[in-house]
Amino acid sequence: MNAEFCPGYTGHARRGAIAHSFRYHVDYVLIDPDSDGPWPRLFSRKGHNLAVLRDRDYGGVRGQGEGAKWARRKLAEAGAPDPYAIRLLTQPRIFGAVFNPVNFWLSFDAQNQLRAVIAEVNNTFGDRHSYLCATPNFDPITATTVLHSRKVFHVSPFQDIAGNYQFRFNITDDTIRIRIAHENGGEGVVATLVTTRRPLRSRDLIGIALRRPLTPIRTIALIHWQALRLKLKGAVYRPHPAPPNEEIS
Repeated sequence: MNAEFCPGYTGHARRGAIAHSFRYHVDYVLIDPDSDGPWPRLFSRKGHNLAVLRDRDYGGVRGQGEGAKWARRKLAEAGAPDPYAIRLLTQPRIFGAVFNPVNFWLSFDAQNQLRAVIAEVNNTFGDRHSYLCATPNFDPITATTVLHSRKVFHVSPFQDIAGNYQFRFNITDDTIRIRIAHENGGEGVVATLVTTRRPLRSRDLIGIALRRPLTPIRTIALIHWQALRLKLKGAVYRPHPAPPNEEIS
C-alpha cells in the first residue's frame, strides 16, 4: 500500500519530583517513500496540495533533506541488511506548513519483519538528531523487544541531556504502538504514540483540515503551553546547547 492514514493519540508522562502528563489526538500518515503513487487526489509528494510530503523535509539537515536516500545510506553505514521495504511515519504538510517532533523510518525485510527504525527528532530550536533503533545483529523487532540508546539531543528545556532512552515498537497490520521512555535516575519522561491504520483517502485529509487546520502551529503552541505549565510547577529551565555534530547515533 502506497499511503495509509494513521489517526490516534500521543501522550507524555513526566516522572520524578515534578509530575506532569498530557495526551493529544494526532493524525499521521504512513507512506512508501519510494513509490510514485497513485496518491489520493488531495495528497502530493511535491508541488502544492491540501497535504504534501516533500523529501527535503526528511533525512538530513532540516529543509535540505534527502528523504529515503538518506535513510538507506544511514542504515547501510550502520551495517543493517538491505531493507526490502522502507516506510515513513510522519505528519505531512497541511496548507504548506509542517512541524514534526519526531518522524519514524521503518525498515522491513522480505518477510515483512521490522529490522530497524530511525527515529528522526526535531526540536523547536531548529535542530535535528536521529536515533538508530535496532538490536546489535539487526534481529526482528517484536512487541517485546526493548532497544536502548543514550540521550544526546536537547528536546525539552526542562530535561537534562543525560540518561538513556528505551524504545519499543509494536507494528501490526492494523495498529502502530510506539513507546519511548527516557530514564535518568529517578527522573524521566514516557512518550507514547498509538494509531490505527487504514488506506489514506482524500476525505481523511479533509477531516484533518477541518478538525485541526493549523496542525503544525497547533503542535508548536501545545509544546509551549506544556512548557509554561512545567515552569509554573517549578521545573528548572536548561539553556539550549549546541546540537551533536553527528546526524545519527
